[in-house]
Amino acid sequence: MPVADYKTYCKMLDKARDKKFAYPAINVTSLTTANAVLQGLAESRCDGIIQVSTGGGAFASGASVKDMALGAISIAEHVHRVAERYDIYVALHTDHCQADKLESFVIPLVEETERRRAAGLPNLFNSHMFDGSALPLKENLDLAVPLLERCHKNEIILEIEVGVVGGEEDGVSGDGAAEKLYTTPDDMLEAARRMNEVKGARYLVAATFGNVHGVYKPGHVKLKPSILKEGQQALEKTYGKDGLFYLVFHGGSGSSLEEIRQAVDYGVVKMNIDTDTQYAFTRPIAGHILKNYDGVLKVDGEVGNKKTYDPRVYMKLAEESMAERVQQAVKDLRGTGTTLFDD
Repeated sequence: MPVADYKTYCKMLDKARDKKFAYPAINVTSLTTANAVLQGLAESRCDGIIQVSTGGGAFASGASVKDMALGAISIAEHVHRVAERYDIYVALHTDHCQADKLESFVIPLVEETERRRAAGLPNLFNSHMFDGSALPLKENLDLAVPLLERCHKNEIILEIEVGVVGGEEDGVSGDGAAEKLYTTPDDMLEAARRMNEVKGARYLVAATFGNVHGVYKPGHVKLKPSILKEGQQALEKTYGKDGLFYLVFHGGSGSSLEEIRQAVDYGVVKMNIDTDTQYAFTRPIAGHILKNYDGVLKVDGEVGNKKTYDPRVYMKLAEESMAERVQQAVKDLRGTGTTLFDD
């Protein structure tokens, strides 16, 4: 059962918060990138999260189809099969679905899980993200609460975003007023009040503390992890320790190790990683082509060299490089050697 069921996924999140580490949640767009994540997690002896965005799903379905839900289903079904060969647990998650894409992405995936459950099969995805951060908080939560109800009925965890992550990732833009980059304690209290209306449901909260999607040199992005601490203190004061959020860290590229671990100390159990693993995947492909250009290309009428232009050659290099970057993420998040398989 390496694709975690609901009970196992909850145990994963509980262990991360109790032991103050976090799971890398890696965006994938293909079977190869999904395989890289599984390899990196297994070599780190860490459980983790594989996630698919709307753009990633559309890409995975093919350039002439561009069906985001279909592509996500295809990747998820592959992970369900291949993950059986590994002795770590992995959860499947969808990333950054904004309100205008709910009906074409998350809802079809929930419906697919409902069909599977009716047939006695395990859930396709373990969790979904609804990104209502572009909406006023009330409208965000008005959509999130009924979605949480439906997810809870199907043993699915819902992730929401309170505040705005700046920059752009996979076509999702977080442009807006600077103050929206910092979630306030009042925002977190209101999110708790509304989401807790669904008794017994599990949910994750992406609270923002200056996060920015994209590529930045260390020091460029001004994070304030203390924002998370202040929000958690407000929650504990109102609801007790059981009311603390399970937090998600978005837009972590360029963050210092100190900032990452401060965020984990304040309750982050999941950190999204996309930009860094994209680069790790592409860098060895570029190196291979530049080094072997006369074999990859048919230069001056020559035939090239099949041993260098065969995609399996450079895709293997890319997979191994991405797996190594996953291991680095696990280490940064203090997750090495934490798999539930070893408990």
